[in-house]
Amino acid sequence: MKKLLAIFLSIGLILSFSVIESKEASAKTTVKKYANCKALNKDYKGGVARSASVKNKGGKTRYKPFVSKALYDANANKDRDHDFIACER
Repeated sequence: MKKLLAIFLSIGLILSFSVIESKEASAKTTVKKYANCKALNKDYKGGVARSASVKNKGGKTRYKPFVSKALYDANANKDRDHDFIACER
């Protein structure tokens, strides 16, 4: 009985880890690369920050940036002042 319970628990753990990994893999493929800041600002008014702790070097901004490392990395070439916030407004 104990062996059977251990086998079922092991199978359940293995299946749960595989489901989590597949969700993470699908989330990584949905990152969008924008052609320019105008297109990015349509979806994210304040731009995209690499982390929540970054500070804007360019002065006062009107909107708070969306925080996403993957999205920032895909659009890092749009960060002109290299403050880890792309297309801030």
